[in-house]
Amino acid sequence: MSFKKVTHVIFDMDGLLIESESAYDKVINEMAQPFGKTYTKDIRIKILGTPEIDTAKIAIREMQLPYTVDKFLEIYRGKVKAELQHPPLMPGARELVQHLHKHNIPIAVATSSAQDSMELKTQDHQDLFKLFSHIVCGSTDPEVKHGKPAPDIFLVCASRFPDRPKPEQCLVLEDAPNGAQGAITAGMQAVLVPAPDVPEECRKPATIVLGSLREFKPGMFGLPEFD
Repeated sequence: MSFKKVTHVIFDMDGLLIESESAYDKVINEMAQPFGKTYTKDIRIKILGTPEIDTAKIAIREMQLPYTVDKFLEIYRGKVKAELQHPPLMPGARELVQHLHKHNIPIAVATSSAQDSMELKTQDHQDLFKLFSHIVCGSTDPEVKHGKPAPDIFLVCASRFPDRPKPEQCLVLEDAPNGAQGAITAGMQAVLVPAPDVPEECRKPATIVLGSLREFKPGMFGLPEFD
């Protein structure tokens, strides 16, 4: 397979660089159970990769939960803060980020997380996250008007590289179908590294689908290969 050569790489964070999705699943399950509701795989796919306010709206609507959006977010953020003090890195994340940085490939993060949540989740991995040119936090960044699957966060992220690359010069790495769709809509190529339970139908928008970051071959996109 041949893909377009890129010069810049944009990473999602949750579920791609750090293992945090299991904590989110646990929190939303805990919030649904008292009302006899089930957080199903279908609802999870709709929520994956969305900013916090959209997460709340989708969860409330799909499970008919008796929360206001504000109340949901208040409880959700408290539980997430408790669960996500020390999430581990995903397999292959450290090696890939360090490799691209070593070869002077501009890299950045486009996460739907809020700024304070991002800081909490990355506190154990500061050595790695300081290698990124910048981090865009979709839930709190005023320039990101619409959350994934809209393209906004990726276009904002690209515009903040000092040399302002065109969308087609950027490669996005994502774990969420919503994120892959947003990247494609932005005019970028999208590598999707989904959880095993993401259905085939939801994987289709991606340029390529991998089982783990360890399977990523930078040379396919004209980037320096691993030594």
